[in-house]
Amino acid sequence: MKTGWLLTLVLMCTACTSTYAVSKTIDTPEVVSIQGYTVHQHLSFANEGDAKPGKQNLWVALIRDVPPYQKVISRTISPNNYILSTDEYGNQYAEFDFSDHLPGRIINFDIEYKVEVNELTYNLSACEAELLDEFTQAELHIESANPQVIALAKELSKGKKTVCEQVRAFYDYAGDELIYTYNRKAWGAQATFGLMGADCTEYASLVIALSRAEGVPARYYEGLLFLEATQKETGSAQTEHAWLDAYFPGIGWVAMDPTLGRLPLYRETHFAHYTPNHIIVTTGRNPSTLRGASYWSHLYWPGDTTIIRIQDAKWAITPLE
Repeated sequence: MKTGWLLTLVLMCTACTSTYAVSKTIDTPEVVSIQGYTVHQHLSFANEGDAKPGKQNLWVALIRDVPPYQKVISRTISPNNYILSTDEYGNQYAEFDFSDHLPGRIINFDIEYKVEVNELTYNLSACEAELLDEFTQAELHIESANPQVIALAKELSKGKKTVCEQVRAFYDYAGDELIYTYNRKAWGAQATFGLMGADCTEYASLVIALSRAEGVPARYYEGLLFLEATQKETGSAQTEHAWLDAYFPGIGWVAMDPTLGRLPLYRETHFAHYTPNHIIVTTGRNPSTLRGASYWSHLYWPGDTTIIRIQDAKWAITPLE
């Protein structure tokens, strides 16, 4: 999964506006437990050139309240000379102007949160009602209008009586057929039909694309995954992670993580069950503010002799007792 980088080309978001209107649907999952975390994000940028940049900006996506999944208890941002903004998905950003970055100097960015994450379960016994008309369109990396995606969605939907059964079939297909490869690429749903492997972004994108191909609303999330040390050693996921929720009629938005659920042993754990080790940073596959990156975006005009190097970019997550 990509993190922020030097970008000089602004990539415009596709299928925005009405597609990403805020849903008025009320979620009704059961809160089983609540887990608190301290989350610390650190970035540093070194000016290794002989002059200040002509222009330098940094946009950092902020962890925010996302009901019913999480609530931010506190947030501290340093330095404090930033502008808050919101994008078409409702994501929030701190924007910094570092144009006065002197040669030989390092600029550090730090943000610390305390956040509570809910463990959620869903009652899928009633899965009949009207569907929403949002989060159903094809877009970059979610190619739900692609003929291969459409054909597969129809094949997997055969004999399924409800939307819940359809999406479960899509979820199971991703677990059974994709080969997990941590590729740090943004290949998207269509690429899973090739031999390039897939990481969490492809797992989530494919299930979303298959759902949208059948008219089922589905949303993409990028965020952080807290894993105990023993789990990290299995290589099951990285700290930066992607997953989704889909809209089940009569139930609401239902979370699932096809990457963590790809093994049969964990298949049930991550379908219609939001485990409280997921911390949402952004909603949406292609937030325009991030310009094709994830979590943060950095842009500068170098001039003749300015060289800005990303020296450090890391997260630290500590569970609260």
